[in-house]
Amino acid sequence: MEITFLGTGTSQGVPVIGCHCNVCRSVDFRDKRLRVSVHLRVQGKSIIIDSGPDFRQQVLRERIDHLDALVFTHEHKDHTAGMDDIRAYNFRQQQDMPVYAEQRVLNQLRREYEYIFAEKKYPGVPQVNTIPILSDTNSFSVEGVEFQPIRALHYKLPVLGFRVGNFTYLTDANYLSPESLELMRGSEVIVLNALRHEKHISHFTLREAVDILTDLAPRRGYLTHISHQLGRHREVETELPDFVRLAYDGLRVSI
Repeated sequence: MEITFLGTGTSQGVPVIGCHCNVCRSVDFRDKRLRVSVHLRVQGKSIIIDSGPDFRQQVLRERIDHLDALVFTHEHKDHTAGMDDIRAYNFRQQQDMPVYAEQRVLNQLRREYEYIFAEKKYPGVPQVNTIPILSDTNSFSVEGVEFQPIRALHYKLPVLGFRVGNFTYLTDANYLSPESLELMRGSEVIVLNALRHEKHISHFTLREAVDILTDLAPRRGYLTHISHQLGRHREVETELPDFVRLAYDGLRVSI
C-alpha cells in the first residue's frame, strides 16, 4: 500500500488568509497545508478519503490520473467541497464514480449538490453511484478493498475513521471509545488529527494525539489536520517521540 497525504491542514488551511504569524509566513514547504485528504494505492485500486476545497489542486499535483472510489469521513465542507471535480474522472473513465459515506452524509451531499442528483440533469454534471456505509462496526468493501470503519466523535458529531489492512486513518476527532481504540490497535501506521497545543472543543490536541499513539504503539504514527497555531513543522517535530512525525502535503508512506 502507498499512502499519499494530499492535504494536512485545517478547514482554513495554512497559511490562513490575512494571518502574518511565523507559521503562515514560513518558507518551509511543509508549513503549506491544504485541506485534509489522503490517497491510497492498494490492491491495484486508487481511492481517496475526503475531497475538500483543494481537491483539484491536490490530484493535479500528485498526478492522480485514475480514481476508483471516493470515501467520506463526514459531511463538513472542508471534506466535501471538491466533489464536483470528480467530473474529470467521469469523462476520462467513462463511468460513474462510486461514493461511499454514511447515509446522513449522503443526504447532506444530496442537499448541497442538488444538481448532481436532479431527475433532469444538466449536461456534464458529475456522475456518482452513492453507496451507504451501513454499519460503524462491520467492515465493508470499497471496490474490493476491505475498509473497517472506526467510530469517533467530532464534538457531538459522529464521524468515521478507517482501517485498511495495517493502516488506520482518523481525522476530525476529539473522542475515541475503548472499542474504537481496540480496532486501531495493531496497525503498523496510524494517522491521527492534532490541531494545536491548546484544548479544543472538537479536535485532539498535540498532547492528546501523542498519548493515544503512545498507547496504541504503531511502528509509525503521523499527525494531520494541523493548524497554524501548532507551530512550525521543524520546531514541533523536535517535541515528538521518535516514532511520531508530523505529516505534510505530498508525503508518501509505504506499508
